[in-house]
Amino acid sequence: MSSAFDVVVIGGGIVGAACADACARDGRKVLVLDRGPVGGGATAAGMGHLVTMDDSEAQLAFTTYSRGLWHQLAEELPSGAEYVKCGTIWVAADDEEMAAVEKKHATYAQAGLRSEILDAAGIADAEPNLREGLAGGFLVGDDAVVFPPVVAMHLLRRNKENPIEVRQQIAVKSIDDDGTVTLADGTTVSGEIVVNAAGCFSPQLTPGLPVRKRKGHLVVTDRYPGYVRHQLIELGYLKSAHSVDQDSVAMNIQPRKTGQMLIGSSRQFDAEGDETELPMVERMLQRATLYAPNLGKLSAIRVWTGHRAATPDKAPLIGPSIGSERVWLATGHEGLGITTGLGTGQMLADLLSGREPAVSPEPYSPARFADQGA
Repeated sequence: MSSAFDVVVIGGGIVGAACADACARDGRKVLVLDRGPVGGGATAAGMGHLVTMDDSEAQLAFTTYSRGLWHQLAEELPSGAEYVKCGTIWVAADDEEMAAVEKKHATYAQAGLRSEILDAAGIADAEPNLREGLAGGFLVGDDAVVFPPVVAMHLLRRNKENPIEVRQQIAVKSIDDDGTVTLADGTTVSGEIVVNAAGCFSPQLTPGLPVRKRKGHLVVTDRYPGYVRHQLIELGYLKSAHSVDQDSVAMNIQPRKTGQMLIGSSRQFDAEGDETELPMVERMLQRATLYAPNLGKLSAIRVWTGHRAATPDKAPLIGPSIGSERVWLATGHEGLGITTGLGTGQMLADLLSGREPAVSPEPYSPARFADQGA
């Protein structure tokens, strides 16, 4: 039995939900299929950090654009989304890292973004629970945090005039080039356009995609309101956690609206299982206590893992696939899926409608991996 839609989105995480929302706002009839509950995969496993990043000009433009969309959306988010514009402090441990702070500050200023350099006294005042002797930091005040699963559901429900149909606990078996989606039970649905937004599972539906699973651990503490005031990330994160060929840990501490904290981060390739790996958790927490020594005196209440969808060049795949003009991709966001989710949805909808996207889609075109079947 087959039914027709303008757009079928496979994946109900923040990226898939944003794609569905943007397409529905364009008046398209949209169906979302998710193998689990909406927002239950990588979207639920991540920190929910809305952050500008400047690994490249393209990344800075895209994260800035998408962060702006988050600021707009924040006005209508339910309280359960726990949106807080707490800002990010990139923590510099020494003079070498302070030199990196100066460069980042110049880059942000050139892009017209608000930021501030903190000296040793400034970072001690901003975050009293960090250790003494830090060189300083880089404060990006407009960064924020959010609880992404609630946002994903909000995006799928807010189109009252053109509702999105959502089917949860539905496994997809395959996508055909003609827009036919075959479900695990043998039934089919069809879409004029099918969007593969299945994250780590996207290569199963579009064979040959250069997307790999990258495992991460997170720890959540009991409630300690005000213990940290900003999202805290070590500047070493830029060279360690973003390595594409080795396991890594970096200090990453996030305050939540509940008074709890999320502590990360770790990244592992070739770690397929969902089980908690205590040696990796210990490495991660030891790294965090190098910056906040008293963390070890606090209580953790849960540890969990998740998998990010990573590409070789650390940039997502957004746009038509190589194999079919009817199969589009919105996957491979790795650690920036929450930040760039809204931007991805709007970019995809703009491309489908023939509009010029607000930022260049070229760096994210699947065509760059044409020799790998993307």
